[in-house]
Amino acid sequence: MSMLLSIFLKLSAFSLVAFGGVNALLPELLNLAVYQERWINLQTFSDYFAIAQAAPGPNFMTVTLLGWHIFGVLGAFLATLAIAWPSSILSYFLQRLILGIKDPITKKSIQYAAAALAIGLVLASAWQIAIQINHSATAYVLTLATIGFTLFTRWHPLCLIAIGGLLGALGII
Repeated sequence: MSMLLSIFLKLSAFSLVAFGGVNALLPELLNLAVYQERWINLQTFSDYFAIAQAAPGPNFMTVTLLGWHIFGVLGAFLATLAIAWPSSILSYFLQRLILGIKDPITKKSIQYAAAALAIGLVLASAWQIAIQINHSATAYVLTLATIGFTLFTRWHPLCLIAIGGLLGALGII
């Protein structure tokens, strides 16, 4: 039972700093789950992240899968609750505070700054994850190509996922 309490407390603390969502915390979550606590290995973490990104729904599914891996259904439930409750309460009160601001310029400034911070954290997180899971020149080329296709084409992300899966099945990556 102490394992469940440990998961709950550590993920609850992560939730308080998950500005930009769970994806902004992925490098730290990877470090905690793979290197510090050794709950899972790097390949399993990468697989869970890929499943969570491919599946519809909230982006914290990686945490749910991590909890499930560690302690089954109860672990999945507690991990999901832990990553959601602190930030949900904090968001509720911050939104009330922002809505109470009368000056529209101040309100817009706060909203734009928060959006920029969230985007920056998610991009920094993506970079850190790419550095940790890419182990070959081909993987780096695929990562950069995916970024390029995402920025400069209207390709659906599922096409890029299918291409990555095909390259993996062929043993290229």
